[in-house]
Amino acid sequence: MLTHVQSERQAYLETLRELVSIESGSADVEGLGRIAELIAGRLRSLGGQVELVDPPADMVRFENTPPRTGKSLVARFRGTGTTRILLLAHMDTVYQKGMLAKRPFRIEGDRAYGLGIADDKHGVALVLHLVATLKALGVSDYGLITVQINGDEEVGTVGARTLITTLGSEHDLVMSFEGAGDEDSIRLTTAGIAAVQLKVTGRASHAGAAPEQGRNALYELAHQILQTRDLSNTATGVKMNWTLASGGSVRNVIPAEARATADVRVLRVSDYDGIEKQVRERIRKQLIRDTKVDMVFERTRPPLEATAAARAVAAHAKRIYKEIGRELDVQDTAPGGGTDAAFASLMSKAAVIEGFGLKGFGAHSYASEFIEISSIAPRLYLATRLIMDVAQGKAGNTTN
Repeated sequence: MLTHVQSERQAYLETLRELVSIESGSADVEGLGRIAELIAGRLRSLGGQVELVDPPADMVRFENTPPRTGKSLVARFRGTGTTRILLLAHMDTVYQKGMLAKRPFRIEGDRAYGLGIADDKHGVALVLHLVATLKALGVSDYGLITVQINGDEEVGTVGARTLITTLGSEHDLVMSFEGAGDEDSIRLTTAGIAAVQLKVTGRASHAGAAPEQGRNALYELAHQILQTRDLSNTATGVKMNWTLASGGSVRNVIPAEARATADVRVLRVSDYDGIEKQVRERIRKQLIRDTKVDMVFERTRPPLEATAAARAVAAHAKRIYKEIGRELDVQDTAPGGGTDAAFASLMSKAAVIEGFGLKGFGAHSYASEFIEISSIAPRLYLATRLIMDVAQGKAGNTTN
């Protein structure tokens, strides 16, 4: 098996070049369609039953939701056993159309660079070559392998969240192929992400001739930001930070409207209610009379919480990695980022683990996003062996 995955390296890099060379920003529906068809064709050629799923008409919408989002891809491979395994990755990126011309795919030493290569086109490529490896080795003693490639992860998984949650509830193990970071790691937890959208409505007036007749929305917004600046809690892992603010129209008019956005992170689903309640209680105290303060609390992504089943599977993965002389870091403290794997865990008893992708760095950084080429073979070996062992009942109980 190790010999085979080592032989996949060049083919993997060519797959990665193809994926990175298609621009697929979350709002680029045309580009997302092209990359989805490429992935679908590869999975069909491997024997998968493939469908492209449109986002539902009643999907949730947030502040940054584009007018149209990409489809999700679902491919199913049926085996001879009973264990059901779900593989997750996403094909959308944060980059705008036209940026590829300045930052094409390139290789320098042990690093492959490109837009979206670390987040998460390398994960898509790894899933493709994982399925191909299982087929080449004649592995079929699983019951079902389902591949789900998301097209709107970078904008909150607005269209695919219900699909991923449903798929998660139908499987015994969920492996998500976001990157391993700059260490050989997998993750048992990720943060939940929310946003506080604050809008203050005041009254416009001439800033020089009659400022007293206005109601300064900027003053009220500043007051609200200051009185909610201390709601982070290191003991529970709750983080709330104001990150965006705007207001006013022209220099000589008392601003009638102002807005601000706060980024919120939680480690437990139950913590959402607590932080929302705290913010709502604080904003009742206003500074400027006759102003109106409106708040929307957007729960954009749930946290992934570690479970006993996930810990057991991760421990087995650690043993697998030692077979090839490598140490696997199992992280059970959320670093702050969110993941689609959390949606898969919401209604599931399955072991859900994030970070089966390659080592790399620089996600969302435009100029310096890369993966480490030397991590291709060991990470492909890890995923392949884990699926084989889980299918054969060698990895312990995969459900809670």
